Amino acid sequence: MQQDYLDRLIDLALDEDLGAAGDVTSQALIPPDAEGSAELVAKEQLVLAGLDAFIRVFHKVDPDVEVELVKQDGQEIKPKAVAARCHGRLRSLLAAERTALNLVQRAAGIATLAQQAMTSVRGSKMQVLDTRKTPPGMRVVAKDAVRMGGATNHRFGLFDGVLIKDNHIAAVGGSISEALRRAKAHGPRLCKIEIEVTNLKQLAEALEHGADVVMLDNMDDAQIREAVKLTGGRVPLEVSGGVTLDRLPRLAKMGVDYVSMGALTHSARAMDLSLEITGTKKPRRARATPATQG
Repeated sequence: MQQDYLDRLIDLALDEDLGAAGDVTSQALIPPDAEGSAELVAKEQLVLAGLDAFIRVFHKVDPDVEVELVKQDGQEIKPKAVAARCHGRLRSLLAAERTALNLVQRAAGIATLAQQAMTSVRGSKMQVLDTRKTPPGMRVVAKDAVRMGGATNHRFGLFDGVLIKDNHIAAVGGSISEALRRAKAHGPRLCKIEIEVTNLKQLAEALEHGADVVMLDNMDDAQIREAVKLTGGRVPLEVSGGVTLDRLPRLAKMGVDYVSMGALTHSARAMDLSLEITGTKKPRRARATPATQG
């Protein structure tokens, strides 16, 4: 299913870039059978991610393009490092260039930020989670990049986990206990039930009525410390809201189990990589056939 999402994303991205006419600049300048090579080069230190998407873009444009991976997803590379090499028709390389770079640059940004987050909590038990705050259509790429950076995926979508948030609670009359009762009665049997609380009173109610995981939403450090004491290890606690790289080490020392960080996927900047043509090969000219004497 996830590969299907990726293929549809790439199809859409190529459609909006190439349109009905294709790459009119390359068509005007380059013979259709001219070949060449290109390298994917890092312009700054980063953690690689999105290389599967990178390859798929070229193969969607032209199945004959050859892509050789020099580095792998999850590797940290330095400026000027070559991550991949491509060879094929020059028109195809140039038509795929921007879409392929858009995907790998954003994925590398997410992986690099995820690695920074994990480095800041190294040695603690706390896991850094992503969220569903991903660019529309890019969830497969974004969540894979989170893993490449060493962080952990939360649920992929609404379909694979029960997470009762404030609007769900409001929709059942504002009752934590009623929301948990309905989730236990009607939710998938094998799914753990997580519920979001915003204060210690709601936390106590969630613990009393059988939540499997409790999300502490937008609590300050003092409230979180009290929540950890009140919970006493009975269920895992997840902190959400207002989570920054600077705050992560403090949270790791408080005894919470998880921190969900939307910034991993909604605020990671695109890393600087480029596709550079490294060689061209002129098309062979067909030899003229000598005229037959009569």
